[in-house]
Amino acid sequence: MAGNRRADRRGGEASPLRLIAIAIILIGLVLVSLRLLPGSPFESSAAARWGDSGTPAGRSTGTATDRSARQPAAPSPSPSPSLEPLPFVAKDLKLDIEGWYSWSVLDRRTGKIIGSKNMGETSTTASMIKSWIVADYLRRAADSGQTPSDAKLADATRIIRDSDNTRAEQFYNTVGRDASIERLISMCKLTDSSVAPDKGWSRTALSPRDTARLGNCIATGTAAGPKWTKWLLNEMKLVRGAGDFGIRKAFPAAEQKQIAIKNGWIDRTREQEMHINCLAIGDTWTMGVMVKYPINMGYDYGMKNCEKITEALLRPST
Repeated sequence: MAGNRRADRRGGEASPLRLIAIAIILIGLVLVSLRLLPGSPFESSAAARWGDSGTPAGRSTGTATDRSARQPAAPSPSPSPSLEPLPFVAKDLKLDIEGWYSWSVLDRRTGKIIGSKNMGETSTTASMIKSWIVADYLRRAADSGQTPSDAKLADATRIIRDSDNTRAEQFYNTVGRDASIERLISMCKLTDSSVAPDKGWSRTALSPRDTARLGNCIATGTAAGPKWTKWLLNEMKLVRGAGDFGIRKAFPAAEQKQIAIKNGWIDRTREQEMHINCLAIGDTWTMGVMVKYPINMGYDYGMKNCEKITEALLRPST
């Protein structure tokens, strides 16, 4: 009997041990569950989350991330339509011309300038600068709220179409003489040109490159302003008489009427040179050509060479 009671006590003593063991196992399972539960303070920092790459933060895999795999591909840009080529071809000219000559063309659509290697060298403008003087006068009048009288507009027509020197001098005085040329350089963003202090409009120094810029300044409306630009361009298309020579003469007759021009020609006795200058404005381009040569060769030589230089630069189709 005593032996059986001792056996029962040993069996009773074993039950608490089994309970403790079971409790330990359950606690362990709970702790493991807490480490895997998102947001738990016991969560493992190395546990992979939904949408994560599975790589612990701060550890580089040595492989660049492929962002394109997670982002929609950007649409391919549409190709821009190609521009029609200008009627001119950029090339070095080796013409049989006495003296100095230079040329430049500005693409009005892009602002790109091409020209001879010496397109930044200057010559005196003579009457070519009258295109700016009239533009400056008209813009300043509009800015002041004034409309030039019919008589003044008739004078402006004579200055542009017929290159009237007397009326040009009157307009030059009205716009402030040298101050007007300073405005030209600033407003039209010229880089090579300069004022001839107290020597008059005829002695203004312009380069062929700046001549093309002047043409663009007129064409865009900067020079004469929005009110008078169309009027001025039309007057420049109607240049007549002795001043109708040069660049546009190289084009077919039907096209010449659509090209605005203002030319300059003068015999410089001090330098013993002829200075012939040509400015032209087309639909998509502006051009400046300048020549200087011995004074005894006369005007006609330079006028024809201004046209000859243009012809040499034109595309065959033109």
